[in-house]
Amino acid sequence: MILEKEILTLGIESSCDETSAAVLRGGRTVLSNVISTQIPIHQKFGGVVPEIASRKHIVNIMPVIDEAVRQAGVTLTDIDQVAVTYGPGLVGALLVGVSAAKALAFALDKPLIGVNHLEGHIFANFLTDPTLEPPFMALVVSGGHTALVDVRGYDTFHMMGQTRDDAAGEAFDKIARVMGLPYPGGPRIDALAKEGDPLAIDFPRALEEKGNYEFSFSGLKSAVLNYINSEKMKGHELRKADIAASFQHSVVEVLVEKAFDAVQRAGRDTLVLAGGVAANSGLEARLRERAAETGVRFFYPSRILCTDNAAMIACRGYYQAKHGDFSDLYLNAVPGLGLEERE
Repeated sequence: MILEKEILTLGIESSCDETSAAVLRGGRTVLSNVISTQIPIHQKFGGVVPEIASRKHIVNIMPVIDEAVRQAGVTLTDIDQVAVTYGPGLVGALLVGVSAAKALAFALDKPLIGVNHLEGHIFANFLTDPTLEPPFMALVVSGGHTALVDVRGYDTFHMMGQTRDDAAGEAFDKIARVMGLPYPGGPRIDALAKEGDPLAIDFPRALEEKGNYEFSFSGLKSAVLNYINSEKMKGHELRKADIAASFQHSVVEVLVEKAFDAVQRAGRDTLVLAGGVAANSGLEARLRERAAETGVRFFYPSRILCTDNAAMIACRGYYQAKHGDFSDLYLNAVPGLGLEERE
């Protein structure tokens, strides 16, 4: 019989432009977390090109898995279970990781666990702080999704609300592109915002009423685009730092207000931040400040765990396995997979 603390989980992540593999001992001890990024390849195109991403995943997937196993100081035959992202993401990219995971699970005769990428982002917080336990409120902010999730247990989630249209991360990338900032746009906006005045331009905020936990950023995105076009037509020089700071301020304040309203409504004392946009320093600082004011515990993943990585997938997979939530070899990629209720 395998003791719980000795269980080795191999995690595989390939949902977008990072090929990653990780090995975890138990649920929270990271033995390795190898990430091969494609950012330099896609920068010349101003964004991720799905076909190119898929082809690079095919080239990278096995070397990355081999390196993760080597760094962990184990062999593939030591692995007890294989966890893999099956959605959401780019369908071709997802299929590479899913195919590799199914092949390994079959060849090694090990259990296969299909993991929701967004749930993985929430579970990245368990790898950062060993004291974190459910229940807590999770603010998920990624390139494709924005949501508030009441995490009642390791396998029990209640959706408080999510985006009706654009995700926060998507808005960051689109505004950065219009401003002529290089890919990836989110970190560029964050850096530029530090040089500007967040109150210089009064950009709109949608769905601000108390008790509404849904998000909408399409109107804000349009307002920023209209402002930029108007300034150009008037022959004015764009104050890029002020635009970045004012835009980011509008996004951050909506996220913060809704998150702490949801914490209060659900009766939680803990808030965790998850998703790629969790790496935004302005958002992290404002959440930390508000948490200190209200006495709410605030957890935040390390920078490397904010981005797409396989350690968070292995962590989520470990807790799914404890709940008996396994997949069969018919597991397929689901590019439009969203966060769902788990009761």
